Amino acid sequence: MTMTIRHTLLRPLSALMLIAIMASCSTTRRLGADEVLYTGVKKIDTVVPDGQKSAPGLDGQVKNAVNVAPNNSLISPYLRYPFPLGLWVYNNWSNPPHGFKHWLYEKLVAEPVLISDVRPEVRTKMIDEILDNNGYFRGTASYELIKGKNPKKARILYTVNTGPEYPLSSIELLPDTSRLYHLIDSVAAAGTYLRPGSRYCTDSLSAERVRITNVLRNRGYYFFRPDYIEYLADSTITPGSIALRMTVASNIPHALLLPYRTGKVTTRIYRNKGGGTPDTTMTRRGMLIQMQPSRLRKNLIPSCIAFRNGRTFSVRDMNRTQTSLSRLGIFSGIEINVYPDTTSADRLLDVDIACTFDAPLEASLEVNVTSKSNSYLGPGLTFGLTNRNLFGGGEQLSLNLTGSYEWQTGRDRGNSIFNSYEVGLTTSLSFPRLLAPRFVPRSRREVNWTRISLNADLLNRPHYFRMAQFNASFNYDWRLNRYASNTLTLYKITYTKLINTTTEFDSVMDANQAIAQSFRSQFIPQIAYSFVLDRPIGHDNNINWQFTVQEAGGITDLIYKAAGKKGEKKLFGTPFSQFIKGQTQLVYNRRLYGDHWLVSRVAVGAAHAYGNSKAVPYSEQFYVGGANSIRAFTVRSIGPGSYQVPKNLINGYFDQTGTFKFEFNVEYRFPIYGPLHGAVFFDSGNVWLLRNDPMRPGGKLRGSTFFKDLATGTGAGLRLDIGMLVVRGDLGIGIHLPYDTGRRGYYNMKSFGNSLAFHLAIGYPF
Repeated sequence: MTMTIRHTLLRPLSALMLIAIMASCSTTRRLGADEVLYTGVKKIDTVVPDGQKSAPGLDGQVKNAVNVAPNNSLISPYLRYPFPLGLWVYNNWSNPPHGFKHWLYEKLVAEPVLISDVRPEVRTKMIDEILDNNGYFRGTASYELIKGKNPKKARILYTVNTGPEYPLSSIELLPDTSRLYHLIDSVAAAGTYLRPGSRYCTDSLSAERVRITNVLRNRGYYFFRPDYIEYLADSTITPGSIALRMTVASNIPHALLLPYRTGKVTTRIYRNKGGGTPDTTMTRRGMLIQMQPSRLRKNLIPSCIAFRNGRTFSVRDMNRTQTSLSRLGIFSGIEINVYPDTTSADRLLDVDIACTFDAPLEASLEVNVTSKSNSYLGPGLTFGLTNRNLFGGGEQLSLNLTGSYEWQTGRDRGNSIFNSYEVGLTTSLSFPRLLAPRFVPRSRREVNWTRISLNADLLNRPHYFRMAQFNASFNYDWRLNRYASNTLTLYKITYTKLINTTTEFDSVMDANQAIAQSFRSQFIPQIAYSFVLDRPIGHDNNINWQFTVQEAGGITDLIYKAAGKKGEKKLFGTPFSQFIKGQTQLVYNRRLYGDHWLVSRVAVGAAHAYGNSKAVPYSEQFYVGGANSIRAFTVRSIGPGSYQVPKNLINGYFDQTGTFKFEFNVEYRFPIYGPLHGAVFFDSGNVWLLRNDPMRPGGKLRGSTFFKDLATGTGAGLRLDIGMLVVRGDLGIGIHLPYDTGRRGYYNMKSFGNSLAFHLAIGYPF
C-alpha cells in the first residue's frame, strides 16, 4: 500500500520537476550581443482619418505583409504555445557529431527566428507600397520593438497611418477615333469603377482592364490582352485626388487590334488506340474528320459546336464548345486551336478542334469512407463498370456494386442500435439529350440528360430487422441556364419489404401502430420534381436554393378509381403508398473578408399521407440531429415536438421521426493554417407530426409551442480541406432540449458533459 501511494505521488512530482527544469532553460543563451529573438506580432494598429473607413481588403494585405511565424507559432504570428522545445534544445543541448543523440538533436532542434530575420524595416516599406496601391499616398507605416523582462526577446508593434484616401477626380477615356477605341470607352463607361469619386486602387484598375479585355475578345478582338491598356495618373492637377487618363500601348502591332470573324471549322475525332482511316463529312457546323472504325452518331458533334462560319469570333464560343464536348464524357482529350486564315483577304480565324476517344469500357474499384447526412460513418467498397458510348451518341451504361459497413457518430454512439451493413446493385442508362417533346424549355448551351435506372439494396440493422428495397426510375436532368437546373422524375416505383424482424423490433411495432404502418411492406409509385438555383450575388456572396416536391400513388389511385376499385388498393397484391411531400432549403454564403465566410441555412419540409395510406413511409419521414443537422445531438435523438422517449424504451429512435421539419443553421468559417480551417456554429430545429399520435404526446405541430420546441446547440469544429476531399470534425454543445429535463431556464441540459456530441464527417454540412 505504501509503495503504491509513493509511486502515485512521484508521478505528478516528476512531471512538475521536469516542467520546472525545462522552464528554467534559457531560450536566448546562445544569441549574440546584438541579436534579439522574435516572439511574434504584438498588434497591427491601423489609424484612419475621422469619418473614413479603411479600404476593403487592406487589413488582410497588411497582415500578409507581416505574417512571419515565430519559433513556437500556434497557427498565427499572434499566438504561441508555451513550451518552445526546439529553442530549448538549440540553446541548452550540445550536438554530438553522430549517433542516436545527434539524430535526436536534429529532430528536435529549431533555429531561433530573430528580429533581423523578420526585417521589420523592409515590411514597413511593403506596407507603404500597399497603401500607395490602395490610394493612400500620404500613408505611413512604422514599427516598434516591444520588449519584456528579457531584453533579448521582443514582439513587434506595427503602426499604420493610412492618411486620407485619394479619389479619382476625373477620368479621360480614349479618343473616339476608331471602332476599337469607341468599344473600349463604351465598356469602361458601363462599369461601376471608372467614375469620379472612386478611390484610386491598382487592383481595381487591373480588374477593369481584364473586364474590358473579356468583352473585346467576345467581340472579335481575339488577340487583345489586358496589358494593352495603360493608365496615366496625375496627383498634381487637383491636390488630394487623382486625374486618370486611359491609353493604349503604342508598340502593339496594328493587326492585333483588328476584329476577326470565324472562318473554317474543322473537327478531328481520333481513336483511343490511334490509327484508323479518315472519313470526312461536311456538317452544318463545319468539316468533321473521323478516324474509322469508330462509333459516333451523325449529329452529336455538330450539336456541341457553338462556332458559326462568318460570325464575329468569340472566346465565349470556344468555352461553350469545350464544355459541351467534355460533358459528353466520351473523350479523354479535347483541344481547340485558332489560326488566322492567311489565304483570305478577310480577317478570318480558322478553328481546329481535336478530340480523342476515351476507352469505351472502364472498370473501377473504389475504397472510401462515407459520411451521410444522418451521421453514419463507415468504410465502403464500390466496383463499377461503365460503357461511355454505348450507341455512339455518348450514352453511358453503368453498373455499380456497392457494399458498406456503417456506424453512428456523436454522443451515445457506443450504444447505437443503428450500426449496420448495406449492399446494393445499381444500373443506369444515361442519354446526353432529352428524350422529350421539344416544348420542354431547355438551354441549348448545356448538355441535358435522360436517365433510366434500376436499383436493389439490402439493409441490415443487427438485432432488429433486415429490409430489401427495389426501385426503378425514369428521370430528366436539364438546365434553364448556367445557374438553374431541373430534375423531373417522370416515374419512379419503389418496393420495400421487411425480410425478417426480431422480437425486440416487433415489440416496438406492436406498441405503436403508426410506426408499424410506416414500416409495412409496400409499393411507392411516385413522380417528383427538383429545382436548384446556385447563383453568385456580386463578387463575394452566393445563394443556393433547392426545392423538391414528390407525389406518390395519386396517378395509380386515379386509374384504380376509374376502373371502379374502392377501399384499399393493391399493386401486385401489395398495398401501395399514397402521400405528398415537399421540402426546400436556402443556403446563403457571405464573405466577410479574405477567406472568412458566414454561411446560413434554413430548411423546411412537410409530408402528408392520404387515400390509400394512413402513414408516410418511414424512409420518407423527416428527422433531425447528426453531423449535417443539429450537431449537439445524435441522429433521431430529439422530436417529434416535445416528445421524450420513455427511459425504459432503449430503442426509441424508431419513434423520433416526423412529417414536418424546420432547421436553422449559421456557421462562421475561417482559415487557420494552410488546408486547416475552423468553424463555430449555431444550430436549431426539430421535427413534428401533422397528425396527433397518442403514443407520442407533444409531438403535434402547434404554433403556440413552436419556438419552445426548437432544440438548439452551438459548437466548434475543424476542417481539413485538401480540395477534392474535406474531412470534418465538429463538437456540438447542447443548449436547449424541447422537453422537460427537470431544470429551469432556457439552458436545460442536465450537465455540460451530457450536452456534448462529436461528429466526424466527410464534406461541409451545407
